[in-house]
Parts: sequence; C-alpha cells; structure tokens
Amino acid sequence: MSILDDFKKFAIRGNMIDLAIGFTVGAAFTTVVKSLVNDVIMPPIGLLTGNTDFSDLFWVMHVPEGVAVPSNGFQTLEMAQNVGAVTLNYGQFFNACFTLLIIAIAMFMIIRTVNRVDAELDERFGEPPPSQEPSDKKCEFCRSTVPFRATRCPQCTSELVVPNVSEANKATN
Repeated sequence: MSILDDFKKFAIRGNMIDLAIGFTVGAAFTTVVKSLVNDVIMPPIGLLTGNTDFSDLFWVMHVPEGVAVPSNGFQTLEMAQNVGAVTLNYGQFFNACFTLLIIAIAMFMIIRTVNRVDAELDERFGEPPPSQEPSDKKCEFCRSTVPFRATRCPQCTSELVVPNVSEANKATN
C-alpha cells in the first residue's frame, strides 16, 4: 500500500473527522469566550479598578537609545511598542487567565450536565449497577479506562468480558 493510500485511510477514519469537528467547534467557542472576556467582563472590572482596559497594563523594561519617554510615561501598550520599547504585558496575561477560567467553568458545566443526564437516563431506562460494583475497569488489550459494564473498548474496539462482582466486592471473571 502506498503512503497516499495510508494517508487517505487515516484521514477518512471517523475519529479523525470527529477530531476535526471538535477542533473547529473549540476554536469558535474560544473566539466567543475571548470576546466575552475582553468586551463584556473586563471593561466593568477595569472601571472598578480605575483602569479602562486591562490589556493596556504593562511595564516598560527597556527603551531604545535615542527614544524620548513622554513625561507622563507611555499611556498605552501600542504607544510603547511603536517606539520599540521592550514591555512586560501583564494585562494581556490577566485577560488570557480570565479567558481560561471562563472556558474551564463552561466546560465543567457542560460535562457535569452531560454526566447528570447520562446518570438519569441510566436510572430511568437502564439496569442500575449494584452499589458494590466499581465504575471503571482497564481494557486488557490497550490498558485504557472503560466503563465497568462495557462489552467493547471504545479505544481499541476489542471485545471485553463483563466481570462478575462477588460479595467481597472484588471483580472476578
């Protein structure tokens, strides 16, 4: 088989397409969250702290020779960078940290909701697992973590045996 055929097989696989969709949605989600942080959340915080824009918080580390520093200092990051000053842009770092925090909270809430819905569906329509049963097990073939009652590994697609749980709370085959 040629390299081109191998690449086609790899690129057309379902997991590759799912991954591409995930990255695309993730990039769009990140753009929206960055706008939320920079355009909605940070202006009121900046107003409360006396600064109009966190992204303009910086420290001038070095000014090139021959460049005159204004008497009241550089008012914006753009002014400092236009004259070639070396700056430490801690305001932009704060914005990035807030963006990360909001993305993490949003992802936590989404995953938490999905887990609750999944548990509720299992409770209503599925066979509830015994209380002494563990929630996960390792695939014998690829060693990834899979749900305890899984009959096929989602990573390597190997068929798995659902172990019996004894009264001593130990899984046996």
